[in-house]
Amino acid sequence: MSEIQDIHGAILAIMESMRLQGTSLDRLKNYKNAYNVFERYLSDQSIARIDENICLEYVYTKTGQRFERFECVTSNARVDYRMRPLLLLLRYLQDGQFHSDVRKTKPSFVCPACFKSEYEVFCEELVYRGYSKATIESSTRKVQFLMMFMATQGVTSSSDITIRHVENYLKTIENKSAKYVGVFLYVFRNFFSFLYERGYVVDDLALKLPKVRTPRNASIPYVWSKDDIKKLLCAIDRADPKGKRDYSILLIAIRLGLRIGDIRSLKKSSIDWNRKTINLKITKTGQPIELPLLKDIGWAIIDYLQNGRPATNSECLFVRHRAPFNAFGGHNGFNKELHRYILKAGLNVPGGLRHGTHSLRSTLAGNMLEIKSPLPIISEVLGHQSVNTTSIYLKIDIEGLRKCALDPEEMFANENSL
Repeated sequence: MSEIQDIHGAILAIMESMRLQGTSLDRLKNYKNAYNVFERYLSDQSIARIDENICLEYVYTKTGQRFERFECVTSNARVDYRMRPLLLLLRYLQDGQFHSDVRKTKPSFVCPACFKSEYEVFCEELVYRGYSKATIESSTRKVQFLMMFMATQGVTSSSDITIRHVENYLKTIENKSAKYVGVFLYVFRNFFSFLYERGYVVDDLALKLPKVRTPRNASIPYVWSKDDIKKLLCAIDRADPKGKRDYSILLIAIRLGLRIGDIRSLKKSSIDWNRKTINLKITKTGQPIELPLLKDIGWAIIDYLQNGRPATNSECLFVRHRAPFNAFGGHNGFNKELHRYILKAGLNVPGGLRHGTHSLRSTLAGNMLEIKSPLPIISEVLGHQSVNTTSIYLKIDIEGLRKCALDPEEMFANENSL
């Protein structure tokens, strides 16, 4: 009987710890309800002691889904509602400590032993070449996918990989865009060339891999109308602490054209209030940049810092609003939040067009072209290293394109006169 009291006491301790950490009332209510149902289950089943297997069996009875362990990735809110409170409880019963961070995390990559040596050396090679952190993460992730696939195909050595094996893997992503597949092929050529040069394989498979030609300017960036931008910002509840954060983030993306990764990495020290500037190092290029702290952005940040930002030791300017209040994850693109505000604003975005946070950057470029800003100025504002990169936005300058239009009748008249 005392062990039942220990479970109940652990639940009370967890709930109090969450309350002190600033967890929202709605979330506390959900956890309390989940624990009440679980305790009734234990009582009905006369269970006095719990472990992971008992908790997983309970999750199965409530959701109909079986899992081998608790710390796994799920995509079902109904399953999360049952599993997350129990994971907190199991951790507390294990060491008597409240572990707040139970967000879903992808399992760490465990390299198959047969590929471990070359994989580790390849990772070191990418660092030696001076690739950016984002490029290294992207490249290694694609190589990881390939290695895990090879393991499922019974391949136990890099020297046993054939072009047929690679083709079979590419079939798993054949429904993706040409650009997406092209990036995989680029990484695989890089990887197989490395294997050949270092002597891990006899044949260089990189020479046999096809090349997908994806013209740099093949797509047209999506540009928001001024009216839609106003509706989007008006859809944000600026009386809500999280709304204050989201408004500031989207305003910076719209007005300054910063990538979401750079906004995510902004520190409180990035703001120079005396000089009214925002100073940062562009994540993609590593180049330092100084941008003006526009009045509306400055006031939005002040409102967030004074009335919205939760108490936290994080140096990041913008943090999560769910305990623990730490920095955003490195791959959080803020697109879920943006999509929610798009729906709330009732905006009708044309299907098939990419309208994530990066499209707000395109919109700034379009607005600058509209007021006839020189391309080098736009390039500097967007943090591009080359004007050629910025030139992709010329195709959204409708007025400029109209000036380049040819009169067919005039062309035919000139042709007949020759």
